[in-house]
Amino acid sequence: MKNHLLSFGHGYSARAFAAKLNPDEWEVTGTSRAGGEDTIAWPESDISPLLETVSHVLVSIAPNEDGDIVLQHLAPQIAQIAPQLKWVGYLSTTGVYGDHNGGWVDEDTPLTPSTKRGEMRVKAEAQWQALAKQCDLPLHIFRLAGIYGPGRGPFSKVRAGTARRILKEGQVFSRIHVADIAQTLSASVNAPSAGAIYNLCDDDPAPPEDVIAYAANLLGLPIPPAENYETAEMTPMARSFYAESKRVRNDKIKKDLGVRLTYPTYKAGLKALLEAE
Repeated sequence: MKNHLLSFGHGYSARAFAAKLNPDEWEVTGTSRAGGEDTIAWPESDISPLLETVSHVLVSIAPNEDGDIVLQHLAPQIAQIAPQLKWVGYLSTTGVYGDHNGGWVDEDTPLTPSTKRGEMRVKAEAQWQALAKQCDLPLHIFRLAGIYGPGRGPFSKVRAGTARRILKEGQVFSRIHVADIAQTLSASVNAPSAGAIYNLCDDDPAPPEDVIAYAANLLGLPIPPAENYETAEMTPMARSFYAESKRVRNDKIKKDLGVRLTYPTYKAGLKALLEAE
């Protein structure tokens, strides 16, 4: 029998993962809010009949104030099919760690979110962990850094002249190429470890202004002028991204899953993206 992946919120990262699965061995069912040619509209549609054949579950949907949306609708059904599930993956965020003033964090760092989004992720993680404990669910939590990849990078903004280099002293972010998300999820599926938590990021946390400058250099375009964070005009959402500064360790995916990052630095990733164009 084929493995059957049910992918809730079948978007950018989930599609990259699904593309790595052998179609001779896997059936993939994706959901999205509106539905589409290759996704089911959910939660509008009743997917209960599908659950009978599901072997793997991936959750990419962002939580709301009540926590995880999938569990709000389907917790009893997921608990019921727990014995047949081989792997459950929940895509969270490194925002659960909060601000560490540029210091290093790993999977054992206490969760001290400093944004509303981070608080909601902590709640959602806890809800999945509680269900896993209750019904022996093979849960794996993946805390993702900033995602980039084909169609998601700084090049379009640099070309359009809308890229901004916001300078905030000590600010540093970790990031991850979508291809490395896909390979890490694949490695976990092939070597499941119920209860595991993994940080997904590259080896090179860096100030965001450095990434913009490197992209401009690759394109042979002028580096956007620096703007001071304190005085720059920004939306509340944009400003909130600068509320946290940390460097995220990725040793665990290498040690436990044998992952060798395809793009260990943003420079390698951006250069490959431009070459692919």
